[in-house]
Amino acid sequence: MLHSVGIKLHPIISMSKLLDVLLAAKRINHQTFQNVSKFIMDNNTFRPKEENASDVPATKKPRVEQNLQLSYADRAKLPNIHPLASKLLKIMEDKQSNLCVSADVTSSEELLQLADSLGPKICMLKTHVDILKDYTVAFSQKLQVLAKKHNFLIFEDRKFADIGNTVKHQYEGGLYQISSWSHIVNAHVVPGPGVVAGLSAVGKALGRGCLLIAQMSSQGSLATGEYTKAALKMAEDHSDFVIGFICVSKINKKPEFIHMTPGVQMQAGGDMLGQQYSTPEEVIHNHGSDVIIVGRGVLEAPDRLKAAESYRKSGWDAYTKRLSQSGQ
Repeated sequence: MLHSVGIKLHPIISMSKLLDVLLAAKRINHQTFQNVSKFIMDNNTFRPKEENASDVPATKKPRVEQNLQLSYADRAKLPNIHPLASKLLKIMEDKQSNLCVSADVTSSEELLQLADSLGPKICMLKTHVDILKDYTVAFSQKLQVLAKKHNFLIFEDRKFADIGNTVKHQYEGGLYQISSWSHIVNAHVVPGPGVVAGLSAVGKALGRGCLLIAQMSSQGSLATGEYTKAALKMAEDHSDFVIGFICVSKINKKPEFIHMTPGVQMQAGGDMLGQQYSTPEEVIHNHGSDVIIVGRGVLEAPDRLKAAESYRKSGWDAYTKRLSQSGQ
């Protein structure tokens, strides 16, 4: 409101930081902390009156709506957040990493080597288990050990897209038994809510989570408009299992949902097969996403570990910049 009349406010301490101090000093309890944090998120908006808009200098007009940005750590403490989403946000805060590496390799040994070497740099490892030429149950067991060792989550990019009964069997059975080792899976919303119900019937009891594919980074994607709106509604209707979205930008204001964006490289552009690339700065700072998913930017680098560190730092810097500009 002050900004709308040309006054720039420089906070000495944000409300969220103040709450952290009071909680640590035991001057408020955890329930009060959660209640006030939620109140701030729900009410920290300002819409300038239309009749006054023309009176504000063009260079000083605020955005139509401005929301407080909670830190990953603050969001992890929200009362209604899914436990797995909370765990991921804590990992991100503890490791100062919002990097997910897409391990699109065809050898189990190479994938395990990637998980072990890049594990300290990432919050999540994305797999395509069905492209492995030598998958075994022993491989999935070793991957779980590495995930625990390096404190990252496993995301199997299966993209379930069938009726509920079919995806239920695909998730828990078959050769891969995905539900037994992958913390997170994803699904298209084309089949309707039955696809989430089928996955939830298996994964919910195991503490697993699901991402809905609301947008895609490929050129000409049909995941736009009404399709994206349907994904949003499906997520809210199944928030006991759906923890967020695969998307190109933030599409939901609820801080309990996590937004993850694929197609990230240091230089914007695209490939010959229609993939569109965005930079970490664009994805995290400009578009409000939470996690960058990087594949070829790391896998095709001469030094994969060095590249992963570069993406980790770039993604984290974009996140801290976003927080600082929101008063956090």
